Amino acid sequence: MKVLVVGSGGREHAIVTAAAKSPRVEKIWCAPGNAGIAALAECVPIGAMEFEKLVAFAKERQIDFTIIGMDDPLVGGIVDAFEAEGLRVFGPRKNAAILEGSKAFSKDLMKKYGIPTAAYEKFHSPEAALAYLETAKMPIVLKADGLALGKGVLICNTLDEAKAGVKELMEDKKFGDAGNTIVVEEFMTGREVSVLSFVDGKTIRIMSSAQDHKRAKDGNEGLNTGGMGTFSPSPFYTDEVDAFCKEHIYQATVDAMAAEGRPFTGVIFFGLMLTEDGPKVLEYNARFGDPEAQVVLPRMENDMIEVMEACVDGRLDEVELSFMDNAAVCVVLASDGYPLSYEKGLPIDGLERFEGKSDYFCFHAGTKAGEDGRILTNGGRVLGITAMGADLKEARAKAYEATEWVGFANKYMRHDIGRAIDEA
Repeated sequence: MKVLVVGSGGREHAIVTAAAKSPRVEKIWCAPGNAGIAALAECVPIGAMEFEKLVAFAKERQIDFTIIGMDDPLVGGIVDAFEAEGLRVFGPRKNAAILEGSKAFSKDLMKKYGIPTAAYEKFHSPEAALAYLETAKMPIVLKADGLALGKGVLICNTLDEAKAGVKELMEDKKFGDAGNTIVVEEFMTGREVSVLSFVDGKTIRIMSSAQDHKRAKDGNEGLNTGGMGTFSPSPFYTDEVDAFCKEHIYQATVDAMAAEGRPFTGVIFFGLMLTEDGPKVLEYNARFGDPEAQVVLPRMENDMIEVMEACVDGRLDEVELSFMDNAAVCVVLASDGYPLSYEKGLPIDGLERFEGKSDYFCFHAGTKAGEDGRILTNGGRVLGITAMGADLKEARAKAYEATEWVGFANKYMRHDIGRAIDEA
């Protein structure tokens, strides 16, 4: 089987790594890929939003199966473009990817179908939003409606902060058109848990739980990022929580999308808040989380390609997911200054230390090959250092040990990834 993966980050490196384990896969291409992915797949210089070029490439190389990793192309309709040419592709169509593409849509969906989530209001003008905030309870959460690289969420502790947030999102257009509409949401407290799932339009299969760390600095301080590290499974995702979510959230979401004429095929990421009133949905994503994929996929015992094909064929009910009885922790090595400004093009040393190891992974997020063949930094998040262990404490110790194996001039990381497990 010939496989094409679309994307260029740590998530796509994890997807390519899982695909390469399938005995059915003979060759993998990745568009555009990165320097780490190039060790497993042939990288193709086509951007994730260049749909016509991607479709043409898939037809020319007679690709049997394409996996879309990123949110932008999914929301933009890349699956529709592939299907229109008779190509097999894994991911939601445009009308289903709106589950992530519009916060207002997903909140309205949850409200209509009684899926537990935070109370909210949506606004199309800054004047209306500001008027509402005058009587709102603080702290409060502001969310850009559209895609904003995982950063369009502002937690505002005071009215002044909230007013400044409205200006940032709706007037200054920090995230462009994503801020044309905003959702103003009640601030929820509790543990956050991420749960990934495979969906075939009607059936859902839940993967192992995980927990992300979004803030840039230790102690959950600093700016929101795309993710600074994660661990799996979450000790806070109990059997009781699982039973509640299966009854009130997971299948209910799949059924709601089908009822709206938007059947969802692909991966739904459930961002959950475990509140005093029970689990509630913080957000949906329409694809694998990043870096969640970097701790969940290495623990999956199924052939990922077989599971994805079952989703596309509408026979996921025949599949039972299985995960190793272990744990994984991922620590992101970033460029100092991320998520604002940072230097690129710095040489990375020590990558060879990961070769031949089955319980350590170095997933490349922002790298490129230099002219001399050395691998260089090429982004804010550079590498995802993942280790597996018998339990979370062992996995965390091994992951932090492995962060010392590699180096680059402006290397930065959080030192408290997974510390919450000590409280479990």
